Amino acid sequence: MPNIARTIVTALGDLGVTQIWGVVGDALNPITDAIRDDKRLEWIGVRHEEVAAFAAGAQAQLTGTIGVCMGTVGPGSLHLINGLYDAKKSHAPVLAICGQVPTMSMGTDSFQEVNNDAVFADVSVYRATVTAPAQMPFLLQQAVNTAIALNGVAVLTIPGDIGAMDATEGAPHFAPSRGESAADPGDIDAVVALLDDAEKVTMLVGKGAREAREEVLAVAERLAAPMVLTLKGKDGLEGDNRFQVGQSGLIGNPAAHLALHQADTLLLVGTDFPYRDWLPHDKKVVQIDVRAEHIGRRVSADIGVVADAKNALTQLLPKLSAKTSTKFLDHHRTEFELWEAAQRRLSDPKHDSTLVGKVRKHLDNPDQLIRPEVVAAAIDEAAADDAIFTSDTGMSTVWLSRFIRIRNERRLLGSFNLGSMANAMPQALGAQAMDRSRQVIALCGDGGLMMLLGDLRTAVTYNLPATFVVFDNRRLGMVKLEQEQSGMAEFGTELDNPDLAEVARALGLHSQRVTKPGDVAGAIDAALAHPGPALLDILTNPDEISVPARPTAGQAWGFAIAKLTETLSSRE
Repeated sequence: MPNIARTIVTALGDLGVTQIWGVVGDALNPITDAIRDDKRLEWIGVRHEEVAAFAAGAQAQLTGTIGVCMGTVGPGSLHLINGLYDAKKSHAPVLAICGQVPTMSMGTDSFQEVNNDAVFADVSVYRATVTAPAQMPFLLQQAVNTAIALNGVAVLTIPGDIGAMDATEGAPHFAPSRGESAADPGDIDAVVALLDDAEKVTMLVGKGAREAREEVLAVAERLAAPMVLTLKGKDGLEGDNRFQVGQSGLIGNPAAHLALHQADTLLLVGTDFPYRDWLPHDKKVVQIDVRAEHIGRRVSADIGVVADAKNALTQLLPKLSAKTSTKFLDHHRTEFELWEAAQRRLSDPKHDSTLVGKVRKHLDNPDQLIRPEVVAAAIDEAAADDAIFTSDTGMSTVWLSRFIRIRNERRLLGSFNLGSMANAMPQALGAQAMDRSRQVIALCGDGGLMMLLGDLRTAVTYNLPATFVVFDNRRLGMVKLEQEQSGMAEFGTELDNPDLAEVARALGLHSQRVTKPGDVAGAIDAALAHPGPALLDILTNPDEISVPARPTAGQAWGFAIAKLTETLSSRE
């Protein structure tokens, strides 16, 4: 008769799980022993459990199926929390199997004892502690079914004596994924009436519409509507899209901002864009989202349609009248293309040698360091059409949003809802483990990479040939920008980094330090061609300014005051 641990592992293998991430130890030993014997499953032992949770969450986001990570008693499970919170806010189905002290010691404040059910209450959609063999496999069944049904985190705690006990029941029965939901016909008719009456419509489209690409484009054409994409909406909707005008918000551009604010009607599809201050609040608004709790959460919706985006737009299209004028669309597309052309000039490695560049570099790049725009543009040029990109929170994401096109079969991951540091490297590990032949590129901030630096070795240990590109500006760059826009002098953001290429080389990766703009493209080509994991430590300009889509007078004044303060401080 199999024990509880083998029942769990066999059930996960039957479900189609192929990898489990974590750190071995005590309560988990029976489970990892069962993994060792099940050839369908690969155990990937990380150096920090946070990496395990981020990697499992990345796999869940890419596949839509459950990712699995494990943490052992007390501190081991606590280390999972940040990555699990990212999964929660990204609506990724993840199962976390957590160790616990033996049942006879529970409630005694035993060594390393932590109340997992209480600790994980906010991050999870389901949590339970197995206290008797007869509860299995039913608790596992509930955990997996709930995580998949609600696209969230389930935490199943296994005390140290339970895993080795004999199972008394059969295999679990996992429910199928929930189907797509259709819209109420009356809601569709109301949407048609509002949109037909509108003169200038702008669409704001997010990741929730990824599987409705054809329908989204057809609606945009019918409405002659410029399309603002959220950052997550780039994945699947950006490439070959003649309606899109980029992003709004701090990472955005003026064309997207104006398209939102100069419309009379907004059509929001599959997005919970969280930045209320960047949305106009004086427009007619239609919002389509599969989650009812998203409707009207960021901006008041005149009509809310609770339905899967593909079904709702399919119902909408036959009834929607075509706009006869494309003037509104053409204007904002032209503005977007002019902005893109100006950005491309900064991405030229020879920019600082031009007349304009020579003047500008004396203001913002006196040390003639590599502009991060050069790096991002070179990555976009060199990357495969099916590459998977991960990006650290902060300035790495700014450059990705502006210069890397998520076209064809490319995919994009980041901590875009939680906003955690240190996510790019572990998410890249998770993505690469799914397919070691597919190109995976992590855009890492130096601050983020240093947080979980030890797990670069995991890429070597498990032959995960991801490429890690470090925007090494020796700064917490986004914090520096926040301080300066508020009028404060830069403080506490400087990083005393080692030579990260040497560190990576010591860890077993192919690596190169890049200090000249003209060497960037060649270094990226070499790293992507290397058959194993590779890291590029690219020294970028810490004073590069990311201008928001519509900077305020207060931001400009604050930046001027901050720069004056920094200059005076440097003379003391």
